Amino acid sequence: MLQSLHVKNLALIDETEVAFGGGLNILTGETGAGKSIIIGSINLALGAKADKEMIRSGAEYALVELVFTVEDPAQIKAIQDLELPLEDGQVIVQRKIMENRSQCKVCGETVTAKQLRQLSEILIDIHGQHEHQSLLKEAKQLEILDAYAGSGLAAKKERLREIFRKYRDKCRELSENETDEETRKKECSLAEFECREIEEAAPVPGEDMEVESAYQRMNNARKIEEAARNAHALCGYENSGAGSVIARALKEIRSVSAYDETLKEYEKQLLDIDSLLNDYNRGMAEYLSGLEFDAGQFEQTETRLNLLNRLKSKYGNTVEEILAYKDRALETIEKYQDYDAYRAALEEETAALRKEALALCAEISALRKENAQTLSENMREALSDLNFEQAVFEIRVEAGEEKLSENGFDGVHFLISTNPGEPVRELSQVASGGELSRIMLALKTHLADKDEIETLIFDEIDTGISGRTAWKVSEKMGILGKGHQLICITHLPQIAAMADTHFVIEKQVEDNRSITRIRELDKRESVEELARMLGGDVITESALKNAEEMKELAAKTK
Repeated sequence: MLQSLHVKNLALIDETEVAFGGGLNILTGETGAGKSIIIGSINLALGAKADKEMIRSGAEYALVELVFTVEDPAQIKAIQDLELPLEDGQVIVQRKIMENRSQCKVCGETVTAKQLRQLSEILIDIHGQHEHQSLLKEAKQLEILDAYAGSGLAAKKERLREIFRKYRDKCRELSENETDEETRKKECSLAEFECREIEEAAPVPGEDMEVESAYQRMNNARKIEEAARNAHALCGYENSGAGSVIARALKEIRSVSAYDETLKEYEKQLLDIDSLLNDYNRGMAEYLSGLEFDAGQFEQTETRLNLLNRLKSKYGNTVEEILAYKDRALETIEKYQDYDAYRAALEEETAALRKEALALCAEISALRKENAQTLSENMREALSDLNFEQAVFEIRVEAGEEKLSENGFDGVHFLISTNPGEPVRELSQVASGGELSRIMLALKTHLADKDEIETLIFDEIDTGISGRTAWKVSEKMGILGKGHQLICITHLPQIAAMADTHFVIEKQVEDNRSITRIRELDKRESVEELARMLGGDVITESALKNAEEMKELAAKTK
């Protein structure tokens, strides 16, 4: 649920905060007051395209912050799958828009705009004029029907996606291996040469690192020997080396340690140092005695390293990659030595996968047709409730193997007739913007129980409607608000009367600048706002009485 919205320096808003409630949240206000800015700011916070012109004049940045509470386990898992943070069941989304860039954060962690959009699909569903228009698209209609069909269909679609991807890969392999005999001979000959070259070199995993290390050691043998001899001399017991200096210090301490117990402890420490230095000098002497430069061994090591590097430049960056390349070369040889058998086996695998995919498509299509019939019947009833009298709504599912995809092989078409006696036609040929908004509302009502998204926003839900139709829409909003949080901008009193929480958006002038404010109305103020919507600027007693009756009727309906 969307708990709160905080907006700063955005368009006409200097700074405002809104705490939304459960159920139906209604936002009203006069034309031009800035109602669209509120929904726009939510869209911005959730990753919509930002423009520096949105920043309030005189401000360095604009800021939008949303706070959601998340309790549904499926939503929590979906957010965790995106590797986005949750804090005590809350998701805090913040977007800061500056002149040259914007900064997006979730619970304090910086995220990309893409991640915000993915998160928004989990938390909120926004329906405005653009979303209503998406109803005209076949892909959207398929998506809605599949959502209505539920988990049974979803499981089959997931299995189909796996099969279809394998089938698509096999088709690609078939296409890529359509070669003539001459080309096959050339590729086979090249693979045999490459395989033989790698086999003759016989590289061993990890060998390149060992040979490189040995080469560096031999190549720097003189420098190593000189440094080691100098270090040995500096720590030795001749020519004022560290050993001779420690020995003299030990002799001096021993001459007086009998007179002071503290000096005996220092004498012991010097003995330990002398012992360690002796061990070091013996070890270094042994190392120097074994330090030899074998020119022949160096030449062999250098030759081996050059060979491995040449193989790496041709076949991979490591010995492991070189050996994997050899395995692929062997597969190519095997494939082309018996190409007809390989091709036949590949075609058989492809055909089997296509058959399996088509069988799953048929099962999915049957489920879609079954649910299409049920949803069509429910929609006819819901549309009748929304004042589409005697409307006919039909969902057609048309199957065709030529349309095989990871979504099945169906085309889904929403058809409607709003006038008795008229044949059903595509929504695009019949429905106006206002009718589309009502159709979307009817669909949402029937999808509500299957929809994991708790918060729904309806912008322009009342486009092109009034009177009895508006009241019918209001009733549906009330029903939908029982199981979801709804946020709705409206200019119709019939819809506003159904509010569980009512906000008014007002434009004021302060210091010669326009500022948009939003505030929650109490019961009396809500009635007055309804009266204003009913009667205009002058609120009459009759308008107030009418508004009170409207609120009472809405309460009884709920």
